[in-house]
Amino acid sequence: MTFKELNLKDDILSAIEELGYEQPMPVQEKTIPFMLEQTADLVALAQTGTGKTAAFGLPVLNLIDAQRKQVQALVLAPTRELCIQISNDLKGYSKNMRGMRIVPVYGGEDIRTQLKQLDTPPQIIVATPGRLIDLIERGKIELGAIDFLVLDEADEMLNMGFKEDIETILQRTPETRRTMLFSATMPKEISNIAKRYMKNYEEITVGTKNAGAENVEHIYYVSQARQRYLVLKRIVDLNPDIYGIVFCRTRQETKEVADHLMHDGYNADALHGDLSQAQRDTVMQKFRIRNIQLLVATDVAARGLDVSDLTHVINYNLPDDVEIYTHRSGRTGRANKKGIAVSIIHSKERFKIKDIERMLRKNFIQEQIPNGLEVCKKQLFFMIDRMQNVEVNEEQIAPYTAQIMKQLEDLSKEEILKRFVSIEFNRFLDYYKDAEDLNYHEKSHIRGEFDDRKGDRGVRSDRGERSGDRGDRGDRQGKRIRLKINIGDREGLDPKRFLGIINDVTGDKSISIGAIEVTNKFTFFDVFSDQVEKVITSFAGESEYQVSEAKGSKAADGGSRKPEYRPRTGGGDSPRREYDRSSSSNRGSSTGSGSGGYRKPAASTEGGDKPWRSRSTDDRPARRSSSEGGDRKRSSGGSGYKKRY
Repeated sequence: MTFKELNLKDDILSAIEELGYEQPMPVQEKTIPFMLEQTADLVALAQTGTGKTAAFGLPVLNLIDAQRKQVQALVLAPTRELCIQISNDLKGYSKNMRGMRIVPVYGGEDIRTQLKQLDTPPQIIVATPGRLIDLIERGKIELGAIDFLVLDEADEMLNMGFKEDIETILQRTPETRRTMLFSATMPKEISNIAKRYMKNYEEITVGTKNAGAENVEHIYYVSQARQRYLVLKRIVDLNPDIYGIVFCRTRQETKEVADHLMHDGYNADALHGDLSQAQRDTVMQKFRIRNIQLLVATDVAARGLDVSDLTHVINYNLPDDVEIYTHRSGRTGRANKKGIAVSIIHSKERFKIKDIERMLRKNFIQEQIPNGLEVCKKQLFFMIDRMQNVEVNEEQIAPYTAQIMKQLEDLSKEEILKRFVSIEFNRFLDYYKDAEDLNYHEKSHIRGEFDDRKGDRGVRSDRGERSGDRGDRGDRQGKRIRLKINIGDREGLDPKRFLGIINDVTGDKSISIGAIEVTNKFTFFDVFSDQVEKVITSFAGESEYQVSEAKGSKAADGGSRKPEYRPRTGGGDSPRREYDRSSSSNRGSSTGSGSGGYRKPAASTEGGDKPWRSRSTDDRPARRSSSEGGDRKRSSGGSGYKKRY
């Protein structure tokens, strides 16, 4: 199919032909005929970078009246950058339509400039929600006559806290409007908005709902958390022509990673919410023209960044939501190009990979972190390839050729080649000469107790019974001791995930866990007294966790004294649930969903011989502020409470 077959106006066809458009992309092929031939609302699900702007922009331009000086269409976008991009694309599509005006309005720019642009009403307004509401309240924009409303990147707008703003805007528009909602994923909030504000809508899905981009390969490396930065450098060195985004959880981590990369000689910079709009624009422009090879960014700061030929997206930390992973990975592999999404994880995060695989219906490949020899070999032949393919300018080097030849006449061809290679290559050889193995290796045994286990659950426990023969350990009798571990509700821990950690670290499902109580900072749990030493010893070698006896307390079933912790203020009315986790049927798998969704506490150091500052964020995403995304946001806080299981 060609665009000429879609029944678009001639002035639109001539414009997109000049832009080089020939055949519509799948989302355009499905949505444009629907918009032109039907009257129902539309929910379109397609990955970022699949041509969604033309999918809604071309039919909207085709349907509105360029001679009518009134706002007829409104496009909402989550960020300043995406707002500008959509506006520029629509202007390109409509450049041959006489009288058509398109005005973008967004935060981060002097509002007086935008007020002046609105003195003559445009036919189309492209806006971020916060600035649009501001202009509506000033009486500068009237939405009572619009015929078309487009919500682009709707899931991103909800993630950024715009739900109330979107509902406010929807309430200001006429019920007769036609609504088009475009999104990469379909979370419940999107579905609720569609059901509440859209009439008899049609859902069009390109690809699989909530699935990742088809052209993206997903790989991951497993290392110790404290070596994450060293792994990042290995990945970058193994891909000399890398052009990508490194995603971090917090602004502080973003700054630290970018600073370390620049200090170590990499062509990198940071993009985060502490930058002014002018600084942000400068960084993004440098990245677009490849003056910057690696952009280190938070999720919020990178929203709206449209670069079509990224080779890699690197997850320095895995996000907590699959939808965020989908958006991250969707920034590469665009326009039918291949891309690679890389994740650096530690051993306790394998369950997250499984969760993402299941949601995206994609297979992730675990690769070994390259050693120094592999990196040096890749760098050497990359340099040789550059030499072979370099464009030689005979005219410019001609005046120096004779002198060069005379200076090198005593050297053989082989010697010249060796010296040429050594100029660039010596630093890699020196750096990686004694490079350590950064791969995480599973422990084959714990303190020598299970040398012959090899994954067999039928080993003999220290009580002389075959644990594999015991279907239920709930009938075991004896004194219980209450222990505590330094993770809790603020890391997203729940009993299922907690049991997965116990399984993973101890490697012994015969350990019987009784009552579990999750507080904000700690989790308290009961074990039989003869298993206490085994649990504490198993955790002794773990840097992320500290397990100890909860002093001044007894197990939930072993005494009346209260434990040493107290519920947080406001938590007294929280419902409490209590379960006995003694039964083997309650134990989760260490690598499956049994530990899904857990977020570890922040590591104290990163990067081998370059100690990193400790982070106080506990690897949690920073609270969003109005400085990120160029528009105002709303965030909600939750009251802390103690949960007992």
